[in-house]
Amino acid sequence: MAADRPGAPARAWQRMLSGRRLDLLDPSPLDIEIADIAHGLARVARWNGQTSGDHAFSVAQHSLLVEALFCRLERQASPEARLAALLHDAPEYVIGDMISPFKSVMGGSYKECEQRLQHAIHLRFSLPPELSADLRKAIKRADQIAAYFEATALAGFSIAEATEFFGRPRGFSADSFDLAPRSVVAAQRDFLGRFAAIEQDRIAQSAGTTSRR
Repeated sequence: MAADRPGAPARAWQRMLSGRRLDLLDPSPLDIEIADIAHGLARVARWNGQTSGDHAFSVAQHSLLVEALFCRLERQASPEARLAALLHDAPEYVIGDMISPFKSVMGGSYKECEQRLQHAIHLRFSLPPELSADLRKAIKRADQIAAYFEATALAGFSIAEATEFFGRPRGFSADSFDLAPRSVVAAQRDFLGRFAAIEQDRIAQSAGTTSRR
């Protein structure tokens, strides 16, 4: 991002392509749009860009992989739970994907900013600001399985290294998922498509619940 000119007022907001102005210190759900999230995540590289292939493996693709793994782990997951899995890294459309070593260096300030954004994103899409412990655990497990497959297939990790940091998944095969890095246009389209499909399921579930009352 370009530096602000010397003497300019301090700025803690980012202008989005939708026209929204998102304040990182006090993010409002009203300034969050799924189009901005998809656009940003499709252009943020996982693993600091250190992956094989003609394209970066984006956070948008990672999010799709985690949601797919989550659905395998939780066969009866509600549309709300699946949406929470899809949006588990959504704050990175603003703050980028900080690799774990850098998060350790940054400390608590990074996590506070991330949590504020995550809460606002959840409120924007009618999810609980704080997920249940069981749901967080299930999404985290899917996230770690995804990280293992990405690390070994794309990021140059040996099986021993990936197992040490992420655990070796049981009952899953990388061949069951598409790990080929996609263009930003394809990743953005696929992310928006999956969001729309989950939203349709939410609407259908809500209509079914209402009709039974």
